[in-house]
Amino acid sequence: MKNKNKNSDKNKYRICSAAVFILCILLLIFLEANKYKYSYITGILVRSAIYALVAVSMNLVTGFTGLFSLGQAGFMAIGAYTVGILTIPVAQRPAVYYMNGISPVIEKMYMPFWAAIIAGGIFAAFCAALIGIPVLRLKSDYLAIATLGFSEIIRAFIASPQLNKITNGSYGLKNIPSFPNLYTIFGICAVCIALIVLLINSSYGRVFKAIREDETAAQAMGINLFKYKELSFVISSFFTGIGGGLLAMFMGSIDSKTFQIALTYDILLIVVLGGIGSVTGSILGAFLITSGREWLRFFDEPLTLAGINIPLFRAGFRMVIFSILLMAVVLFYRKGIMGTNEFSWEVVFNLFKKRNSAGAGSGRSDIPDNHSDDGVQRILNDREA
Repeated sequence: MKNKNKNSDKNKYRICSAAVFILCILLLIFLEANKYKYSYITGILVRSAIYALVAVSMNLVTGFTGLFSLGQAGFMAIGAYTVGILTIPVAQRPAVYYMNGISPVIEKMYMPFWAAIIAGGIFAAFCAALIGIPVLRLKSDYLAIATLGFSEIIRAFIASPQLNKITNGSYGLKNIPSFPNLYTIFGICAVCIALIVLLINSSYGRVFKAIREDETAAQAMGINLFKYKELSFVISSFFTGIGGGLLAMFMGSIDSKTFQIALTYDILLIVVLGGIGSVTGSILGAFLITSGREWLRFFDEPLTLAGINIPLFRAGFRMVIFSILLMAVVLFYRKGIMGTNEFSWEVVFNLFKKRNSAGAGSGRSDIPDNHSDDGVQRILNDREA
């Protein structure tokens, strides 16, 4: 009987997952067919998907390995500039590098967008492998400061005059081709997140979690701490570089100011709000924060009620409201919205079952059932009393 119930529950969960997947596909089909009419909503969803990928890759290091890294903006910049340099049409490059010219090394170099995105991820992972050798020997706040400094070094390096003929210096890159359709960008993000989830659930993921819980115990069990820290750092940077490349193709033009420290803080905010150590939380946090900032824009516009101007409604008030809402969420969910948990249909159905049972229990009468022996006995006891 129990096996039948378990099988029926599993089938129910699969049906729900399939239904959600079909709804997402239908939504993408609708947005792709009306992308000019709903360009604003489409832009929010695309940016949210990109940030979700970067947040999940950051969570791989911070939440599952226990390394406090703040170098995401730097690795995103590496991936973005790699994709931009390799995908700008050759005929349009003179219009991009019009100030200082273009280096002969990259003048004719061109790749399709999918190859350029992979190349951007590989280049970011290569830089992470080099910087990880000295940096990953640090711990806690020192590691955060070192990776944050590396991010700023990368940004300054990109904007330096010595690289004007490659990165176009402070002028940045423009005319970066966009994606052929919405299915491509959402498909890339979904595949990358799925690969990270598979890694977390593998034996490597268990090693990462062991390092997070207790480095001394993990080392005593024969785990090479530096090897697996480096591996986690490099893999995270690879997917972060892919996220940077996707962001470059989404924006169409980038410069060094696009990848300031504030971008890293935004990704960290998504991870913390969603739950450190939760992939589902990172995805949920990315969509909530990105969409929340946009939907609160009406607070930045002047408001007049009955001929009276409301002084609070002005430029910048949106971020005040947004910060207050974030503080409220953190107060009620100190470990984030999901904590260290992942989404599960079983939890959802059990929650509804508890509510239904509680509602049914509150509607019961205090009079015992006369058809039961216990009810009869209770009536007799009450009469004797």
